[in-house]
Amino acid sequence: MKDFISAVDKHKRLILNAEKYIWENPETGFREIKTSKYMEEQFIKLGYDLILAENIPGFYTVLDTGKPGPEILVLGELDSIICPTHKDADPVTGAVHSCGHNAQCAALIGVAAALKEPDVLNKLCGKIRLCAVPAEELLEIEYRTNLMKEGKIKYFGGKPEFLYRGYFDGVDIALMIHTTADDNFCTMLGGVGCLAKHIIYKGVASHAGGSPWNGKNALYAATCGINACNALRETFKDSDVIRFHPIITHGGDMVNAIPEKVDIESYVRGMSFDAIAESNKRLNQALIGAALSLGNNIEIIDKPGYAPHKNDENMIKLAKDAFKLTFPDKVLMEKNYYSSGSTDMGDLSQIMPVVHPYAPGAKGKAHGSDYRIENPETACVDSAKWQLGMLYLLLTDNASRAKDIIKNFQPNFKNKDEYLEYCDSLACSGDRIIYGENETKIRL
Repeated sequence: MKDFISAVDKHKRLILNAEKYIWENPETGFREIKTSKYMEEQFIKLGYDLILAENIPGFYTVLDTGKPGPEILVLGELDSIICPTHKDADPVTGAVHSCGHNAQCAALIGVAAALKEPDVLNKLCGKIRLCAVPAEELLEIEYRTNLMKEGKIKYFGGKPEFLYRGYFDGVDIALMIHTTADDNFCTMLGGVGCLAKHIIYKGVASHAGGSPWNGKNALYAATCGINACNALRETFKDSDVIRFHPIITHGGDMVNAIPEKVDIESYVRGMSFDAIAESNKRLNQALIGAALSLGNNIEIIDKPGYAPHKNDENMIKLAKDAFKLTFPDKVLMEKNYYSSGSTDMGDLSQIMPVVHPYAPGAKGKAHGSDYRIENPETACVDSAKWQLGMLYLLLTDNASRAKDIIKNFQPNFKNKDEYLEYCDSLACSGDRIIYGENETKIRL
């Protein structure tokens, strides 16, 4: 085990160079062209044959030990967020890795390099699938909606998109490690799911000074809608962990015209699909009621975001055991609760055992203007070692640990087809008010 983990140290400079390059070249989801290209080049130099994602960034490769056994998926996320006030943000796009995904990618390169060391694979059985996946951060919803209309993607998140495309077919277990600004390595039970919303208030433009009475103000309707949603907050059950956090992405075209069109993006987050659906219905009532009160119309485009994320309890135990073997002198915190954040690792957790623990090394507020990788060796090199430790425990001893985890796992859906069919059922779009001379109809 010690020699297996120490294989990472031979490639420390490669890992740290990757962290630095990706930090300096941030790109948001489904735009990670430079990042994916860089990752591809590093993998090819290490001797990997890659399967590239068609018409979007990302790739995967499969290492076959030549001995029968399960297939384990190890992931690294390519995308950044947007935070224009960060000192290292791209001056044009505002993109910055104020999320730590650059460290994830560097760690994935470390895992890939270590697995190419002599005799490392000889200790394992089964297969290992290494994947650089795009678009974990669910943002720029209007942009991704346009990608859907163009037929380039079917789902907003990189992991459900890769799942749909068959890039994870044959995988039995998935793992990855996220970067954290906390002081300690940690495990967590999981996180909430979310439904993605694009809300369009539709009014009538008119001169704002000369004839405002001829217009219908979409911005006023939108602010009324947001306030109506805020009035619902205390009615949500604490146990459902509902979050609704809208932003206005387009609030009008010029100051001397009544705003005719206003765009809002948001999620509805929650602990379960049922809680999300019920809360979304009530929020839609509030949003539609505001449009109706001011004579506007409203289009609401609801799309599946990410599933509630539940780390398999046996995979959490695996992560703890691997940590003890890998870092006998370090501390692992066990956070026995669910985060109110969302990740598309939740989509994979619906059909296979997953674990998504955290490695320190960052400082500052996640998604904030002061976030940075302060200790890249911890965030990247130690992350790679921990992941190799998990692979070692899963795929040694004839993969007995992995086989037990697979046997005892109870999926929420039988397979990916059943799960994706359910996701598709969550989608709903179109105008929600039908005005008539004698009757007005509402569609929730």
